[in-house]
Amino acid sequence: MARVKPTRWARFAIVSVIFLAWVAWLGSWWVVVFWPLLADIYLTQYVPWDWWKYSKSQAVRTVMSWVDAIVYALVLVYFLFLFVGQNYQIPSSSLEKTLLTGDYLWVNKMVYGPRVPQTPLHFPLAQNTLPGGIKSYIEWPQWRYHRLKGVRKVQRGDIVVFNFPCGDTVTTKVNNPDFYHLVALYGADAIYSDPATYGKVVWRPVDRRDAYVKRCIGLPGETVRLVNGTVYINGKALPEPMHMQRNYVVLTDGTAIAESLFDSMGVSREGQSMSQMEDGSMGKKMPDGSLLYVLPLTRKMVATLKAQPYVKQVQVMADADMADEDNMMTYPVGVRKTWTHNNYGPLWIPKKGATLKLTTANLPYYIRVIRTYEGNTVAVKGSTIYINGKPARSYTFKMDYYWMMGDNRDNSSDSRYWGFVPEDHIIGTPMFVIISFDKDKAFPGNIRWNRLFIDANPDK
Repeated sequence: MARVKPTRWARFAIVSVIFLAWVAWLGSWWVVVFWPLLADIYLTQYVPWDWWKYSKSQAVRTVMSWVDAIVYALVLVYFLFLFVGQNYQIPSSSLEKTLLTGDYLWVNKMVYGPRVPQTPLHFPLAQNTLPGGIKSYIEWPQWRYHRLKGVRKVQRGDIVVFNFPCGDTVTTKVNNPDFYHLVALYGADAIYSDPATYGKVVWRPVDRRDAYVKRCIGLPGETVRLVNGTVYINGKALPEPMHMQRNYVVLTDGTAIAESLFDSMGVSREGQSMSQMEDGSMGKKMPDGSLLYVLPLTRKMVATLKAQPYVKQVQVMADADMADEDNMMTYPVGVRKTWTHNNYGPLWIPKKGATLKLTTANLPYYIRVIRTYEGNTVAVKGSTIYINGKPARSYTFKMDYYWMMGDNRDNSSDSRYWGFVPEDHIIGTPMFVIISFDKDKAFPGNIRWNRLFIDANPDK
């Protein structure tokens, strides 16, 4: 100890303060048992951590210096991603035009408080699979949900990154639609008996489920309803996000909408594909010679189109124009009702500590919460509901739940289709766009320079 340099004592003191502050934040003081390991690394060195520095082989010293640097960097990045934040790619158009497909976001986990890993045995920096489709984690052990103290809770209007609630059971070959919608469409036997088409059916822990990003619309204890696409919370209409898109029917006098106009408005190739015919042409030719388009548009884009002299009509699509099975596919999946993605609810959002009177009529809307998210057994015999084998007339919720929706309202898989987002699924909130790539263009023209480091949620 007498030979330990003052600089090592200083480094050990700094690291110890950071470590103990992290343990206090973690709230698990048993982790202090690892503190002597730091003391050995910086002071006593009973374990020869730097043995390679004294090797006679230059090759060993060179290789191990790189290994040492890489391991140190990986551990640092792992803890940064786990407790501070990480990057996330926007894979779909569900939040356009607020966030675009190809945006890479920095997601802050400290705002809501980071989660302690529930699946501790996993390959760092891999969500659920490694290259080749190999599983990147081991299910056992599973730690109980615990979230460290954050700055605040989720607020209405936040853009939130979370683990996909219906990602507990997945088919390895088909991700969209999800397993529960596949079962509603084709039946469970068809899915399990056809691994060539659907792959294996596997279960995933909460923190190993795929990450989704949506806007928080409804908070715990509130009642959500949609009427003709307008969202009502507790009976009051919500202001629409500035960049929100709806699907519109656009009718021209027969003049085709120019590609340059699509580009200037920001209608992506994916958005244009809704109007593409089998022969590759754009717009459906009507009997009177007019052209009909179906396009996802913001209010600003609608105004631009209406200003074109050849545009005869721009009208939002009605439920009657949507798929016939829309009312079958809305949450709860498979329960036949009159709800659609534009006319939905009313539905109460569960709140931690709140008690709900249970009936066989409202159970289908909350059975997944009680059974899957909160770990109870549920059975119905006649008109009696049994929870964990005991008759139950009410249920008290253990967690808060949230209602999430995309800004691209008619092209978004969100809470209208898979229900509530439990608090233990929340990952964080995007702070800014790191970089953005347009998949419809080639490098370097695909870089959206105007989106570098912009606010990820300008509507908040």
